Amino acid sequence: MVSSDQRRRQLAREKYERQMRRREEARKKAKRRNAIIASVLAVVLAAGAAAYASVGLSDGDTGSDAAPASDSPTPTSAESSSPEPKMAVDAKAKYTMALRTNHGDVAVAMDAAKTPRTVNSFKHLADKKYFDNTKCHRLTTAGIFVLQCGDPTGKGTGGPGYNIPDENLGSLGKAGADGSVTFKAGTVAMANTGQPGTGGSQFFLVYKDTKLPPQYTPFGTMDAAGLKVVQDIAKAGVEGGARDGAPKKAVTIVEATVDKA
Repeated sequence: MVSSDQRRRQLAREKYERQMRRREEARKKAKRRNAIIASVLAVVLAAGAAAYASVGLSDGDTGSDAAPASDSPTPTSAESSSPEPKMAVDAKAKYTMALRTNHGDVAVAMDAAKTPRTVNSFKHLADKKYFDNTKCHRLTTAGIFVLQCGDPTGKGTGGPGYNIPDENLGSLGKAGADGSVTFKAGTVAMANTGQPGTGGSQFFLVYKDTKLPPQYTPFGTMDAAGLKVVQDIAKAGVEGGARDGAPKKAVTIVEATVDKA
């Protein structure tokens, strides 16, 4: 027969074990959350460390210089110095962005009904040859798996001089306990400074399922051939054996076009 003293000790031990389990679960949850935050800061899916540079579209007209890139930027709201282009696409139509790179072609299906202002901006820029002969400046191979492009400076600090609003974020689904959603392989989404409404011209191509906060506009999907092109680039890794930086296989967008599908 169990004595009252033994029973108290048993209850105390069970209480202690429950506390330890709760602490361990809390520790694991915090670790997952911190890993997501660290991954986002590491890849800098902002267009550089601060505001987008104002990059003119003709005659070498440039605006203010952007702050240097950083691995752990403080997100700030980008300041626009030129107006967002007027709406010129058919919001009921589908468009295709064709990226001709030095490693192969990447076709991106775009839905103007869900991301009209994003598609409009890309068509505006592509029609002005804004992306032609620009480098994809960043590849990440751990934690998150993306190739980032769209900066005419090739440094991660450039942009068109205006910002576009976030769109289609609801399609990403509900964030999990760690605050992230899954960007499926093949997704093409906008980079930003980490603050709402700070998209410019930089975008990222997801080549492997990646968890990120639901704050980056998903505006397109790569075709199978294009996804393979990006995956092959990723297999070669990052310069110097790093996990985040310039791709070892230098990537140039030779030509970019956006046309109605």
